[in-house]
Amino acid sequence: MKSISGKDFAKVLEQNGWTLLRIQGSHHIYGKPGIPDRISVPIHGNKSLKTGLLRHFLKVAGLTDDFQPITEADENEDS
Repeated sequence: MKSISGKDFAKVLEQNGWTLLRIQGSHHIYGKPGIPDRISVPIHGNKSLKTGLLRHFLKVAGLTDDFQPITEADENEDS
């Protein structure tokens, strides 16, 4: 999995329909209609997100490791 900064991941979320709800300190909180979870992205300059946190964000956002939306075909491959 490639590394990405919080700032760049925030851009990926916005490109995939997530909206910035609020900013609390250095954390940008994103939401998307129809998804009850929120994603709190730490923005610390260009510091990369840790792998575990990035994997969690991808799972909640419904994105693959290359930051593309998960499709039904992707879900069927896992079965």
